[in-house]
Amino acid sequence: MTDPVAGRRGGDRCVVLHPDVRAGGSGRVRSAEARLAEAVGLAQAIALDVVHREVVPLAAPRPATLFGAGAVERLRAVIETLAAESCPSGATVSPGASPGISVVIVDFPLTPVQQRNLERAWSTKVIDRTGLILEIFGDRARTAEGELQVELAALSYQRSRLVRSWTHLERQRGGFGFFGGPGETQLEADRRLITDRIARLKRELEQVRRTRGLHRRARARVPHPVIALVGYTNAGKSTLFNRLTHAEVLVRDQLFATLDPTMRGLDLPSGQRAILSDTVGFISDLPHELVEAFQATLEEVIEADIILHVRDSAHPDGAAQKEDVERVLQGLRAGPDAGQPLIEVMNKADLLDADTRTTLANRLSRGDPPGMLVSAQTGDGCEALLDLLDACLGRARVTVEVSLPHAEGADVAWLYEHGEVVAREDGAEMVVLRVRLSPLARARLDERLQGRRAAVSVAVGADSD
Repeated sequence: MTDPVAGRRGGDRCVVLHPDVRAGGSGRVRSAEARLAEAVGLAQAIALDVVHREVVPLAAPRPATLFGAGAVERLRAVIETLAAESCPSGATVSPGASPGISVVIVDFPLTPVQQRNLERAWSTKVIDRTGLILEIFGDRARTAEGELQVELAALSYQRSRLVRSWTHLERQRGGFGFFGGPGETQLEADRRLITDRIARLKRELEQVRRTRGLHRRARARVPHPVIALVGYTNAGKSTLFNRLTHAEVLVRDQLFATLDPTMRGLDLPSGQRAILSDTVGFISDLPHELVEAFQATLEEVIEADIILHVRDSAHPDGAAQKEDVERVLQGLRAGPDAGQPLIEVMNKADLLDADTRTTLANRLSRGDPPGMLVSAQTGDGCEALLDLLDACLGRARVTVEVSLPHAEGADVAWLYEHGEVVAREDGAEMVVLRVRLSPLARARLDERLQGRRAAVSVAVGADSD
């Protein structure tokens, strides 16, 4: 796999453009200015120096260049002026400096033809939103699994550019960072090598998927519920994860600071043990290549007992970000529609004024299950969140009545360890226990006692205490 940061120097100058497509209406909640600001944040996440940013009104996308001819020409003049300003005539460029414009980022999905034509018109590298996000993920991956997933997504994206667009070799496109350019080798060889490598990566990721399944089955033997953190990128998930588990996961005020998933034990107020999973942040228009490649990681969300949707309560586009996260969850078939309890956690309460905090807390309390207003930075509200998680897991528990021979002391001890024994009656031959169990523990109990001299009956359908 190519070095994620090869070919890129910190501080490379770039231009960020957001096409504001008016034709037919976008139906988006987020404003064009907010989307431009997010694209700038993505560029800065890989240490690019954004020297020009602009919302470009667009009546309708042009098949050849996306922008109209007038806009393409105007932007060419802007790029040339910026390049000239960075390297005045006769000036000496110091080692490591980055004169000119290294890349133009178009915050929109470009076709291969549009990308090629814009590069020719502006005489510089052009990448779209998908390419930028893949670039960031290539820079962030640290584990072997993360690198496999990013490489698969990048190659899938790159292959479409080779097949659909690069039918000649008159121009060599050097790689900007994670991506090598499709003119670096013979086209047919590129196609074959990429296809073969994708097949190998898919086999390796299938092994990752099987390994995760084995881990989940191992956890089922000691059934701890799994709580998954999801949310828009930079909502504060990792900070909350560290606060609740006393871990030291990387935290930065930066988009996609966390890429590789992390799981830690979580002690709840009742004494119950749970597993908390920190996942990659979601983002609007998440490239489908990434959703597919990260399926193995996102399975932890699909299999979770409870999902915590962490939101940035102080972000001006919080409503639009919520819609984006819900859209990804629906695509994964996870969340309330799949029968998973989802708790809304409004983070960064320390950035709100007192009146806003009170209004928001009252609204969240009326949810089912109720949401929570917290500050992962200060810890405010985190104890109440743990109480809420305890209560939600408690509501999911069932109360069963188990009759066991006195000789089955190991099973009795297992019930005390994995459940909450609320009543016990010792008879002449049998001991009868009333035990509260999680759904996972109940399933494990049925498996444990299958075909043995024991009786299990559900005394209460769900724990209502």
